[in-house]
Amino acid sequence: MSSNAIAAPMPGIFYNQPGIDQPPYFQPDDIVITGATIGLIEVMKTFTPVTAPVGGLFKGYLVENEDAVMAGDLLAEILV
Repeated sequence: MSSNAIAAPMPGIFYNQPGIDQPPYFQPDDIVITGATIGLIEVMKTFTPVTAPVGGLFKGYLVENEDAVMAGDLLAEILV
């Protein structure tokens, strides 16, 4: 298996869960399908989904929920 890192497409605040009282989109060892939303980036109250470019086994998030990120920062890893 090889690792595929998902990078932030833009700067903003990264959210790994869809809402405050909801669990993260994925937990380690979950199966991810291509195009699945793995998180959100918020910029000025606009939320942009971050999607998986490939399917595979979710390894984990590389940043914490509500971390400020820059474009290109690695957010999560998927084993393919």
